[in-house]
Amino acid sequence: MRLYNHIIAAAVAAIAFSPAAKAAIELPDIVGNNMVVQQNADARLWGWATPGSKVTVSASWVPKKKVTATTAENGRWDLSLPTPAATFDPQSIHISGDGSDITLGNVLVGEVWFCSGQSNMEMPLRGFNMQHVDEAPEAIAYSGSYPGIRFATVPKSASYTPQERVSSPWVESNPENAPEFSALAFFFARSLTELLNVPVGIISCSYGGSKVEGWQSREQLSKYPEWDIDREAADSTMTEYERINVMYNAMLHPLIGYTIKGFLWNQGESNVGRHDTYPQHQLDMVTEWRDKWGQGELPFYFVEIPGWEYGDVNGDWAAIFRECQHRAAEMIPNSGIVCTSDLVYPDQPHNIHAPIKRPIGERLAFMAGNKTYGIKGLPVYYPRFKSMTVDGNKASLSFHYMPSGFTPYQNLEGFEAAGDDGVFHPANAWGNWDKLTIDISCPEVEQIKDVRYNFKNFAVGKIHNHLGLPIIPFRTDKK
Repeated sequence: MRLYNHIIAAAVAAIAFSPAAKAAIELPDIVGNNMVVQQNADARLWGWATPGSKVTVSASWVPKKKVTATTAENGRWDLSLPTPAATFDPQSIHISGDGSDITLGNVLVGEVWFCSGQSNMEMPLRGFNMQHVDEAPEAIAYSGSYPGIRFATVPKSASYTPQERVSSPWVESNPENAPEFSALAFFFARSLTELLNVPVGIISCSYGGSKVEGWQSREQLSKYPEWDIDREAADSTMTEYERINVMYNAMLHPLIGYTIKGFLWNQGESNVGRHDTYPQHQLDMVTEWRDKWGQGELPFYFVEIPGWEYGDVNGDWAAIFRECQHRAAEMIPNSGIVCTSDLVYPDQPHNIHAPIKRPIGERLAFMAGNKTYGIKGLPVYYPRFKSMTVDGNKASLSFHYMPSGFTPYQNLEGFEAAGDDGVFHPANAWGNWDKLTIDISCPEVEQIKDVRYNFKNFAVGKIHNHLGLPIIPFRTDKK
């Protein structure tokens, strides 16, 4: 019923905010006090007023420069405000016209990132019921030390029609507000502000359990024959998070165009089993978002789905899905993916909300720091399988991005080997000091044909390069 109540509420709101009802300037929550505007950009602002009325905007960084717009017939006005280099000094924006005189205060100029996905992006620092976030007490307690971090958190909602408004007020980083911040996004923001020494604004827009198709428009979804929006809309037994298109309409659409630096994405669990179509759908979603924002090829960085049972701890369908996530990263220009195989606890195969969030946020910040901001030397390249040589029941494995070898160098866990029968058996593994390879042996296999590493629904990666990045799980038997 919640979805249908939302649709009714949206219809009432549409009447309330129709052009005929307007007598003064109205602003979306995302354009308000405490906001962060993207530095060195033409920051897009918008609102609503009487059709044909003029709106004038100026900012404290250039008080004499004014930008004007004329309200369209539908009651909406849009304009772009040039911004300076980042500053921690609070600024103001003045908006006037149509009987209004509005001053937005405590505005910062910095870097703005749009963070979306499902529950592992949504998960707040306070945690979920019976599920905590590591290091959250310290993060919350010291959050006031980062006054340049600001959050606009979008509440979970759903609609089958595109909405123009959504609750998304900006709030400052402090112990009162921080418990509701996305934990992953907060750790990203904290790390990024340390790297760049600039304010960081986070637009947090996630819905636990949502599919990638939930974040796509009707137009895009109409190209997928296996999905039917109208059929789902008529099915009253479905819950909101199961539905396609509805997050795009209710949560994303009202924010499209707010000037940002890039996107962070943590999603995929609800698409496990659809690895054949997911890379293309992920590419389609990114392409659509970039087109709608109109800022060119905005960076898009995403996260591997976490280790979890997915019905069977030793199954491999989640591993196959992670493999397809990496394939999506290869298909999407100006993108990257963070490997998280080492960021789960061995005793928590049944916890899909792994509490280890700080390293994920930091790895995303390092990726952005390197690929978006050009900071050299940051650890962003994950060890990945390169080649294998075989000698009977022994094999030697080479890897990219392990120039100094790996740690630990003996008693390496997670390797399996198979012969022509395709049956995998645990393999012994150790480090070769001279060749910087990983050598394995498998007594149960007479002639090794294929090798797998941590290619399971749930497995803890324990092997890293010397910069602390884990080997990406892999298989050589992919056909």
